[in-house]
Amino acid sequence: MGYDVTRFQGDVDEDLICPICSGVLEEPVQAPHCEHAFCNACITQWFSQQQTCPVDRSVVTVAHLRPVPRIMRNMLSKLQIACDNAVFGCSAIVRLDNLMSHLSDCEHNPKRPKRDIQLLKAYMRAIRSVNPNLQNLEETIEYNEILEWVNSLQPARVTRWGGMISTPDAVLQAVIKRSLVESGCPASIVNELIENAHERSWPQGLATLETRQMNRRYYENYVAKRIPGKQAVVVMACENQHMGDDMVQEPGLVMIFAHGVEEI
Repeated sequence: MGYDVTRFQGDVDEDLICPICSGVLEEPVQAPHCEHAFCNACITQWFSQQQTCPVDRSVVTVAHLRPVPRIMRNMLSKLQIACDNAVFGCSAIVRLDNLMSHLSDCEHNPKRPKRDIQLLKAYMRAIRSVNPNLQNLEETIEYNEILEWVNSLQPARVTRWGGMISTPDAVLQAVIKRSLVESGCPASIVNELIENAHERSWPQGLATLETRQMNRRYYENYVAKRIPGKQAVVVMACENQHMGDDMVQEPGLVMIFAHGVEEI
C-alpha cells in the first residue's frame, strides 16, 4: 500500500499516485507497454484476482513488471513527508528518501528499544573500564535483543530464487529499511542489514551472478525470516551457523525479490 497523500507537503504529481490504493507510490513497479505505475504490494494483490492492468485492462502479469524509470524514482525521493510518528508527537518533515534514517533515530518512535535497555547499555559502558570482566555483557544484552527481534518474525520460504534483486536502488532500500524499523529491528543493526541488501556486501558465495547460480542448490538450507509486508527476507547469521562463511554475513543478509516469497 502507498503512503497517505495527506502526509506530504504541497501537491503531489498525479503520476506518482498509485491508481489502486490512491496513495503515493511505495516500492513502485511499472507495466512495460502501457507504462502505468503501481505500488508493488498493490499490483501483486491485484494479480491474484486478474491478470490485467487496472487502468486500461491490457494483459499484464507479474513477470512483465519492471522498475519505474529513474526520473520517477528521483521525483519520489524528493517529496517532503511527515514522520510516521506524527501521532506520537513528532513534527519532523523529511525527504522521502531520508524517512527511514529519520525513523531509526526518531525519539517519538514507540518501537525504539525500551528506555531501560538503553539505560542498562549506558551503565555497562560506564563501568566496563572499571571492571574488565564485564566488558562482554553489553554485547550479550545487544545479542539477546537481536534474538528477540528475529524470533518475532515469521519463517519464510522463497519459491522463485530467480527473482532476486541483487542491486536494489536507494528508494527500494529505503522501503525495506522502513519495514525493518517498523518490525522492531534493533537500531544498532538496521543500517548494516540494509548495506547487506546489495551484492557488493554479500559474501563470496553470493557475490556474483555466476557464484549465485553455482550455489543455488544450497539456498534451501537457509533459515529465512519474512520482512513484514515485503517480498524480502532476512537471513541472520545467528540462525545460519550451519552455513559456510561464504554463504552468510554478519549480522545478516537481506534478500529482496520481485516475487516468490511466502510465509511458512
